[in-house]
Amino acid sequence: MTTDHADEQQHSIAAALPHARLTIDELWLRYFALGGDCGVIDIDAYVHGLGRLPPLQCDILAHAVNERLDELTPPHRAYYSRPARESEPRGQSLSALVELLEGAELAPPERLPALLDAAARTLGVRITMYLVDRDARRLHRWPAADGGPDREAADREAPELDGSLAGRAFREVRVLPARVGPRLWVPLLDGAERLGVLEVEVDDAVDLEHPGLHAQCRWLSILLGHLVSQLARYGDAVDLGRRSPPRNVTGELIRSLMPPMTAGVDDFVVTGAVQPRHEGNGDAFDYSLSETTATLIVLDAAGHDLRSGLVAATALAAHRRARRAGLDLGERARAVDEALGRQLGGGASATAVLAEVDLTTGRLRYLNAGHPRPLVVRGGGVVEPLTGGRRPPLGLGGAERVRAEPAVAEEVLRPADWLVVHTDGVTEARDPHGAPFGETGLAEFLRREAAADDPAPETARRLVRAVLAHQGGVAQDDATVVLARWTDPDALLPGRPDRP
Repeated sequence: MTTDHADEQQHSIAAALPHARLTIDELWLRYFALGGDCGVIDIDAYVHGLGRLPPLQCDILAHAVNERLDELTPPHRAYYSRPARESEPRGQSLSALVELLEGAELAPPERLPALLDAAARTLGVRITMYLVDRDARRLHRWPAADGGPDREAADREAPELDGSLAGRAFREVRVLPARVGPRLWVPLLDGAERLGVLEVEVDDAVDLEHPGLHAQCRWLSILLGHLVSQLARYGDAVDLGRRSPPRNVTGELIRSLMPPMTAGVDDFVVTGAVQPRHEGNGDAFDYSLSETTATLIVLDAAGHDLRSGLVAATALAAHRRARRAGLDLGERARAVDEALGRQLGGGASATAVLAEVDLTTGRLRYLNAGHPRPLVVRGGGVVEPLTGGRRPPLGLGGAERVRAEPAVAEEVLRPADWLVVHTDGVTEARDPHGAPFGETGLAEFLRREAAADDPAPETARRLVRAVLAHQGGVAQDDATVVLARWTDPDALLPGRPDRP
């Protein structure tokens, strides 16, 4: 802020104070309640032109005065005979959001970066979008060069998730100021799912810590994240921007059936991560969230050939159809049994965990169809296996075996518990010397993560990375983990300026 502008601001506050009908002590109380940290003597000196304050403190003081003026003299307007709505957006923030929303109507995915540029200009900033690759290792600028040396160079220079400030903003779901230059790194989110980051460049005079700037960036990120996910359904530009590795036919089929990797409702979040052995895989998961209930399935189709992908896709679709028909857990499992036998014939099978969580009471009901035992992480590190509800793998549950099935098992989750469901590619992963990652390695990893209290999506990402590293960087089997957690809603989006 220039000296002239600082003087103008001081004079305006001093001139407005009599109209606000506030004593210095009353002004200071309001200023302090808004987050100001200067003493009443400093405020008195500033108002009377005998001292200076940092720019942010001046803005907080001005806001305290303006709030009081709004209370005393609200805007007066003539009434209409019926309620009237504004036809044009008012304010920079609203105008930018409306401009982005209206521009995206009927727009192809490739047009989104240009629409973002226009919205950014309305806010007086410059924004560059980076999308995380499907391997969750780097953040790639989008749009990028079409190909050739320029694109190869851009890929080499793409910020890594582990080891860059942009990656830290992504990992921690937190707005972070850059170390060099007036810039912010802002997580790009679709609900609770992390899509990438935004690099927001501002003028030198702008305070990077100003809560208003952070709020505007967050609003833009929320809307842009929804648009990125929505427009990705209409074309391939977003998927290509995320540097998706090539998949075979069944890999494409499974990916099209699976939901977003992360979703949250109120105080419940579910997140998954998949590390395939090759371009197609036999691991898959699905979930459904409502006001009162969360349903989950994690499955691992038998075999490592293309047929395993077809088994996984068929089981996933059959379970989803049964869930939408209102069938209970046991009936859903039998529906998958029948679908695998009818569609793929004998020998088609998959291990799976089917679970249902009552979000009002914490009651967990589950079936384990020949799958590794689910785990509950409780109290910051106690890992408890769930041993009940066992039945034959899906596809092998003939009528005579179904009659002998145990009842659906139950457990009561407590607030902040993690439910962890994984495939055997996690615990059976072996290092070059043949030592398995094992349940012990998984339990130790989960204890460390519980103590770190990172966002659940980051825990899932780091787990599959740790399993791959244990194998020397070469996957021996598909490895999948799904975490479901009751949590404080703020934990989904830490650092939100509108939350205490």
